[in-house]
Amino acid sequence: MRAYRSKGYWEDRTIPRLIEELAQARPDQVAVIDGPTRLTFGRWWDDSTRLAAHFHRLGLTRGDRVVFQLPNGTAFFSVFLALTRIGAIPVMALPPHREEELTHFASFSGAKALFIPDRVRDFDFRPMAETVKTAVPSLTLIMVLGEALAGQTSLPSLLSSPPRQVDLEAIQAIDLDPEDVVLMLLSGGTTALPKLIPRTHNDYIYNFKQSAKIAGFGPDTVLLAVLPVAHNYTLGSPGVFGALAWGGRVVIAPKVDCETVFSLVEREGVTAIPAAVPLAVNWLNDPKLDQFDTTSLKVVQNGGARLSPELRDRLRKRLGCQFQEVYGTAEGLLNMTRLDDPDDKILESSGAPICDDDEIKVIDAFGDQVADGEAGELVVRGPYTICGYYNAPTINARAFTPDGFYRMGDIVKKYGRYIVTEGRKNDLINRGGEKISTDELENYILKHPAVHGVAVVAMPDEVFGEKACAFVTLRERQQLTFSELKEFLLGLRIAKFKLPERLEILDEFPLSPAGKILRRNLRDMVIANLAAEKNQP
Repeated sequence: MRAYRSKGYWEDRTIPRLIEELAQARPDQVAVIDGPTRLTFGRWWDDSTRLAAHFHRLGLTRGDRVVFQLPNGTAFFSVFLALTRIGAIPVMALPPHREEELTHFASFSGAKALFIPDRVRDFDFRPMAETVKTAVPSLTLIMVLGEALAGQTSLPSLLSSPPRQVDLEAIQAIDLDPEDVVLMLLSGGTTALPKLIPRTHNDYIYNFKQSAKIAGFGPDTVLLAVLPVAHNYTLGSPGVFGALAWGGRVVIAPKVDCETVFSLVEREGVTAIPAAVPLAVNWLNDPKLDQFDTTSLKVVQNGGARLSPELRDRLRKRLGCQFQEVYGTAEGLLNMTRLDDPDDKILESSGAPICDDDEIKVIDAFGDQVADGEAGELVVRGPYTICGYYNAPTINARAFTPDGFYRMGDIVKKYGRYIVTEGRKNDLINRGGEKISTDELENYILKHPAVHGVAVVAMPDEVFGEKACAFVTLRERQQLTFSELKEFLLGLRIAKFKLPERLEILDEFPLSPAGKILRRNLRDMVIANLAAEKNQP
């Protein structure tokens, strides 16, 4: 740690201090644009002051965990900053998460508060929040962006109410430590429900500032947020905080379709878009793209899942800008192609680490390093990679090597410092950047009374890269349709992106001599079935 500090990787300041300095230096500059709303750095700081004082009055204090599920918008930034100013720790839930996941996050973290919107489209979050509160004794506050139910607190009403002087003085007296945990991100969920990833002010500031520097961000950067800001990629890799930290601005896209996105690019002079495979495919295939002026764009990034070389090349040529691949993990390590890399690296690789002191190794099943160009498991240690998951000693023993290297779980090849990803060590379905644990989904499907056995595998998809296919054996004299299975799973209140998108009924599973299901055979089976269906007249 002393070495990281002495080399300047850790600035020994907090995220609130960073934003305060920006607010003092450029109070009238717009920081976030959300439709007609334009939030300046000065107003952002002032709104967070008022909210922080109210949160203090309501009993939130340094070290309290809060489950944070606010949608993209200016309120996301004001509430997040207010929480970090009092030392509360947001657990960054994603928009699709529902009762099952939120209950897990709140219970496992011992959360004191749950921050939710009132409604998003046809879903009302408020009754669900009450169910979560009943299930989790530590939860005492439900904070609602919008109209609150009885016993809940409306965030807009707090923002419009003058705080007490005693609370303003109290938050000014809070002494934050740059080595404090500032937020908890979510793991990709390779083992059932996601694990909690504690990130400190020091390591996360380095994460988003250094990656933003590599992306060429500066005061003229205008970043378009189309993906959930609560996700590590859009939040700080380099994401919105990377743009803001260098004095740039963020534009919120209300929808991800081509017309919405590129009308904003044209109107707001957007220079950078952190994108993902499904978005890139849809934009490139939309004839409306030619209607818009994209000359302001300097870079389009891809993260979450690897984009093919052909699509990378099409994207940069069609949009007339540079392409940058971003590959990493919420646990730390971040790799990026450089803007001045030769084409073979830009189009083929997953980038190189953002820090010279990121220690990366590719190892075999025995823990020995393999030669460059040979496939193996990627392990890493460095100034912004965590040393352990929150409250998970058993998992930590498996996730880290004895000498402190984090096991990424990815099979890669290394060429010097550049990485080329080959796939996952464990079964994990990557649906356009959203990770689906096969273990978790199988456990849910097994709850259905007609199901005897289940194996979930990834099937290829042109837009999302992968989708979940459920192979099922049924109990005697039972039947099950695909629509019945989906309806049952939705009744368990899990996130919709986790649902299987194909059902195959088998009499029995293909088994190895040891009695294990041969998942490779199942993957080959669904690939063959998809090909046969595609070739049908």
